[in-house]
Amino acid sequence: MIPNASRKPRIAVVLGDPAGIGPELVARLLAQPETTTRADLLVIADPDELRRGMDAAGQHTPCREIESLAHLDLREQGATGRPVILPFLGTNPAGFVRGVSTAAGGRYSLRTLGLALDAVSQGHADAILFAPLNKHSLHLGGMETSDELHWFAQQIRHEGPVCEFNVLDKLWTSRVTSHIPLRDVARQVTVEGVIRAIELIHRAMVDSGIEQPRIAVCGLNPHNGDNGSFGREELDVIGPAVAVARASGLPVSGPFPADTIFLKVQPDAPEYDGVVTMYHDQGQIAMKLMGFSRGVTVQGGLPIPIVTPAHGTAFDIAGQGRANPDATIRAFQLACRMALALIRQGTPPP
Repeated sequence: MIPNASRKPRIAVVLGDPAGIGPELVARLLAQPETTTRADLLVIADPDELRRGMDAAGQHTPCREIESLAHLDLREQGATGRPVILPFLGTNPAGFVRGVSTAAGGRYSLRTLGLALDAVSQGHADAILFAPLNKHSLHLGGMETSDELHWFAQQIRHEGPVCEFNVLDKLWTSRVTSHIPLRDVARQVTVEGVIRAIELIHRAMVDSGIEQPRIAVCGLNPHNGDNGSFGREELDVIGPAVAVARASGLPVSGPFPADTIFLKVQPDAPEYDGVVTMYHDQGQIAMKLMGFSRGVTVQGGLPIPIVTPAHGTAFDIAGQGRANPDATIRAFQLACRMALALIRQGTPPP
C-alpha cells in the first residue's frame, strides 16, 4: 500500500449473490456522483452480471477493465476516478437465474470475496464492500463455516475474537451469540463472551470515529430475569461481565431489559451509542424496524474493514429495478470512514 495519509481510500466491491439484487445495488452505487469522489473503486465481478445490474437499475456507469490485479495502476486509477473492473467469469457463462439459490451462485460469491481479500493483502484496496449474500447458496457452494464472518476469519487466518456489528445511522449493536439455534443461546452466554462483545464494539466504534462511545448491555430473560425469578443469567453472568468491563475503563452500563433497551437509543435523544445484545434477533428485530433500508453490517474483529447492507438478497424482486440502494450507500460511506482511519494510522494490510 502506498503510504499517503491524504489519499482517497480504495474500496474493493463485490456483487454478492448474483441471483439477488446485488448487481443492481452496485450499479446504483456506482451511479452516485459522490461515490468516485470519496473513494477509488475496484469492482470484482463478471462484467455481464454487472451489466445486467446496470440494465435493471437503468443506470450505466463507464468502467475500465483490467486483466489482473497486477495490471492495476493505482496512480492511473486515482487520476481518472473511473471505477475499475477485475473480471471474474467463474464457471457459469450462461449467467445466473435471478431469485434462485444455487451452488454456482455460492461458488461465485466465495471466489469473488477471495479475490477482494487478495486485493487488500496486496495493497490494492483498503476495505471491502460486498452486496448481500445468500447463506444457503454459500453452503451449497462449499462454505464450511457457519457464516461469512467466520469464513473471512478462516481465509485470512485470523484467530482473534470476531463479532458481527449492525449499524443504523449513529447506532451500533453487537451480539454475544449469533448464528446458532435459540436453544443453545443461554449456555453460550458467558462472562468472557459478554466482556469480549463489549470490548469489540467499543474498539470498532472508536476506529470508526466515535471518540467516547456509550454502550448499553441487554439482559437475556423476560423482565431482565426479575431478580432471578425468570432466570439468573443477568445476576450470575451479564451483570458481573458489565462490572468487569466498567472497572477496566469501558463506558458501559446494564444489563437492561430487552423490551425497553432500544427506547434508550432513539435518535432524538439517545442515552447510548451502542447496544450489546445476547442473540441475533434480540437486536436485529429492533434495528430493522427502526430502519430496514438503512442498516449496515460490519464484519467486526477482523483487521480489514468489511461491510455489507444489513438486508438480504431479496430474491423476490431481483432483476426488477426495484432495489433500494440506501443501505449499500451507507455501507460504502462507513467503509470509507473505516479505511481512512487505517490510512491515517499507517496500518499495513494483513
